[in-house]
Amino acid sequence: QVQIVESGGGLVHAGDSLELACVVSRGIFLGNTWQWYRQTPGKQREFVASISWADARTYAESVKGRSTISRDNDFNTIYLHMTNLKPADTAVYYCSPRFTTYWGPGTHVTVAS
Repeated sequence: QVQIVESGGGLVHAGDSLELACVVSRGIFLGNTWQWYRQTPGKQREFVASISWADARTYAESVKGRSTISRDNDFNTIYLHMTNLKPADTAVYYCSPRFTTYWGPGTHVTVAS
């Protein structure tokens, strides 16, 4: 059974930092490229960052320089560390293995100005 659970969201203020975590079931964790996406009401889900199994990292321009994606292979967890948060970062954040339709329930991040 595929399990994907995001956590770490909450209410923060502009300029703060936050680390999101995505714990997944072992079977789907191994070998996949993992992605973080975010979505705000009325808009399409937007790519944020990805990390390949070979640790190649890609970031959206909107978060580049402020975000770091990483992975802990011992705990089947993907992280997204974000700094200098802006109100525009307010969204529900999701993680997903690339080329699949598996999504977690998301974690809500609100950045107050």
